Amino acid sequence: MALQDIQVTGQKDTRSGFGDGIVEAARSNPHIVALTADLAGSLKLNQFMKEFPDRFIQCGIAEANMMGIAAGLTIGGKIPYTTTFANFSTGRVYDQIRQSIAYSEKNVKICASHAGLTLGEDGATHQILEDIGLMKMLPGMTVIVPADYNQTKAATRAIANHQGPVYLRFGRPVWPIFTRTEDFVIGKAQLLSEGSDVTLFACGHLVWQAVQAGITLQQRGISAEVINIHTIKPLDTEAVIASLRKTRCAVTCEEHNVLGGLGDSIAQVAARHLPTPIEYVGVQDSFGESGKPAELLEKYGLSPEHIVAAAEKVMARK
Repeated sequence: MALQDIQVTGQKDTRSGFGDGIVEAARSNPHIVALTADLAGSLKLNQFMKEFPDRFIQCGIAEANMMGIAAGLTIGGKIPYTTTFANFSTGRVYDQIRQSIAYSEKNVKICASHAGLTLGEDGATHQILEDIGLMKMLPGMTVIVPADYNQTKAATRAIANHQGPVYLRFGRPVWPIFTRTEDFVIGKAQLLSEGSDVTLFACGHLVWQAVQAGITLQQRGISAEVINIHTIKPLDTEAVIASLRKTRCAVTCEEHNVLGGLGDSIAQVAARHLPTPIEYVGVQDSFGESGKPAELLEKYGLSPEHIVAAAEKVMARK
């Protein structure tokens, strides 16, 4: 598919994809339960609560306790989805996740909204930029960062059938819808456009930014391959290697610290299998700040223009 052929079918926040996805999953799987830490509205759980009031647990502002309850529920065969902001889903409860969920290989789905700079005005205390790194380092933890509403909805449904702990990261802002739900497979990268000059690996909201950057590059006569790495772990190493073998250089794009995120995962594959020049588009080891999402993406170097500049820079290093 050419980048120009990608169709935008609407705009919606990815957290709504989660809210709609968990309802659909619960309709077909009676073992699914939802837990929240006083953020049912923000996590779009109103329809779930209406349809499945006996499968909803309000834990209050007690995130550590929520993780413990979720771990316990799996022993009885339940599939718990925990819900709160990404900062509270990881940094605040890392000990409980590590000890009670990951170490014990509990079948808990940690669903985290309001991740990254695009949380916007809530500022640095809520804009966690380290969570992908925290979660991918846990043995056995699957880490998924979908690109839009459709993909978040598909991922929310898919993780119910995946055995083991999952971290599902999504966001707050209204964002273009450009993927198809049927294209999502856990652990399988999504090739959005083939190219020969440079590969743009992206996840989450930055996939759309990479698509826009790819169009600009093509207008400049540069053939960009754009790949949606919605599953950070397990990483689709075969797809990564195949693309690097073709283009011989890459840019990684993520709404996360460049330390510990998608970029480091791609670089590790390259170092082991095919040493390749790589440029990182992401937050450069800093905290965020309060502001409009689009303005923050621009200020912190996560715009399509920044991706284009990184692509031209990395091509010169080949």
